[in-house]
This record gives sequence, structure tokens and C-alpha cells, in this order.
Amino acid sequence: MIRIKNKRILVTGASGFIGTNLIRRVADVQQYDVVGVFNTRKPKIKANNIHYVQADLRNLVECREVVKNVDYVCMLAGRLSTTAIMSKNPLGPITDNTAINVNMLEAAYSAGVEKYLWLSSTTGYPQLGRVLIEKDFFESDPPTPYEPVGWMSRYIEKLSMLYSTKPKNPMAVISLRPTAVFGEYDDFDFETCHALPALVRRVVERHSPIEIWGSGDDERDWLYIDDLIDACLLALERINNYVAVNVGSGRSYNLMNLLSKLLEIDNYLEAKVVHHPRNNGQVLRRQFDCSKAKELFNFSAKTPINDGLEKTICWYKDNI
Repeated sequence: MIRIKNKRILVTGASGFIGTNLIRRVADVQQYDVVGVFNTRKPKIKANNIHYVQADLRNLVECREVVKNVDYVCMLAGRLSTTAIMSKNPLGPITDNTAINVNMLEAAYSAGVEKYLWLSSTTGYPQLGRVLIEKDFFESDPPTPYEPVGWMSRYIEKLSMLYSTKPKNPMAVISLRPTAVFGEYDDFDFETCHALPALVRRVVERHSPIEIWGSGDDERDWLYIDDLIDACLLALERINNYVAVNVGSGRSYNLMNLLSKLLEIDNYLEAKVVHHPRNNGQVLRRQFDCSKAKELFNFSAKTPINDGLEKTICWYKDNI
């Protein structure tokens, strides 16, 4: 267990997918003093060392209130920006998410917060046809499917760098760029979720046929949620200045690879699969070099993809 002693940690997005898992990890661990911030959905994890407050982080006044007497911030709040959501509204939650991030950076800096960790996004990377390293982030435009979220992530990263390098008393900002994250407490609503949790649900519920939009050849680096939480806590413990770093498994899988694994794990080998054409026929293959995280704060993903998928299936069956 990673220890961050005598520090008060604020976790925004405390009722969301990643926030819930981070709070679950530190719940009832005496060394952690945590304030969880939620907006409308009530948090699921209860523990003696966790205190919750409700706030709308689009409001700067409320942001200033929640960061009082806080040492570290884990900025995990924001509205989902999945492909399903963005296909209906290309700008989706960009306005709200930009406002939330800008407000929290300003409030945290003004309050004298020591360390500020937030989750950027690999959607900011251009499509270069090779393994992507950190310095590639601003090389050219993000690909069309990721353009709105990608540009927002780039803007917030630049702003983070300014807060961490320009003032006389800079705030250490840690920008983690996680790849596609999956696991317990994920969103499994077909209207809003990512492709992998949608596949988990279709397999567990024995859909026939199982529908795939497009060829299923898009490749992404999928990171199990426990590994991302490891990265967050390690970075908070060991980084004391500005960094922007990839956090992933270092291996990419396409949707058909993942579906085959899910069908085998859940013993649904007789499943029929149907492909639906999509308007944009572009196939994206994304691979990331995650060695910098190992170098800077000794992080490397430990969960094999099959183990992560099996844990996710079990959790879905038990809870949903």
C-alpha cells in the first residue's frame, strides 16, 4: 500500500468511475485523510476517513470553498466524453469540463495547494502511425473522432503547465494521460458508455446477436482501473514538479480481440456477431510508450488484460 502521510487529499468526482475506485482503495486506511466532492449522484463508498461534500465545480465560488485546508487535489471530476455521447453532440460536455478544470486550477493555486493531479487524455495525441511518446502530444491536430476532447485536453495541459512553472510560488501539477480505462464501477449504459463496457454487458446478458459498430479493427491501449489508481497514488507521492506523462498498459487490442476474450471468459462461445457500418470508416490504431511513468515514479501496469476483463465481468454480474 502506497502511503501519503499527514496530507489532506481532495478527490473530485467522488461518485464517478475513477473517483469511486480511488476512494475505495484508501477507505479506512488511517494514513489517508480524504474529502470527496460530488455533484448530484451520491457516493457509494463509506469509511471513517472519508468526508463528503456536495458542490457544483462549474461555480468558482464553490471551488474555492472545497479546496480550503487541502494539501493535495486529485481532479477526477467531469462529464463523460465517450464516442456515443460525442456522436450525438460533437461538442458534448466540452464547455462544462473546461469550466470545471479552469475553476479548480485557479481555486487550488489561490488556496496554496501543494500538489494538483488531474487526468488529461490521450485523445490529444495526433495520429502518427507509430508508438506515441509524450513529446508527440502537440505535434499536429488530434484525429477527427477525438478532436473536441483532444483540444480541450491540450488547453488544460498548457494552463496546468503555466500554474506549475510561471508564478513565484508555483503549484506542482501532475498531468496523467491515461489510455482507455475499464473495470469495476464503470458506466455500462449503452447511451453513454465506452465500447468495452458495452461489450461486457452484451456478453453477460447473452445478446444475440452481439452488435459491433464498424469493423472492430480500431486498436486502443486498455488500462485496468486498479492500475490507474496505483499510478495516481504513486505520482502524488513521488512527483514534486510539473509533469505530463502517459499511463497505460503498453499493449493495444482491437474490439474483436477483446470480444473473443470476453466470450471465452464468460463461456459464450456460440455467440453470433453482427457488424454495422458506420459513417466514418476511419480505423484508428493507437499505441503509447508508457516508459516515462516507470522512470519518474516507478509505475507499470500489473494487471493482465484477461484478469482485468474477468474481474469486470464478475463485478457486473454481482452489482448490475
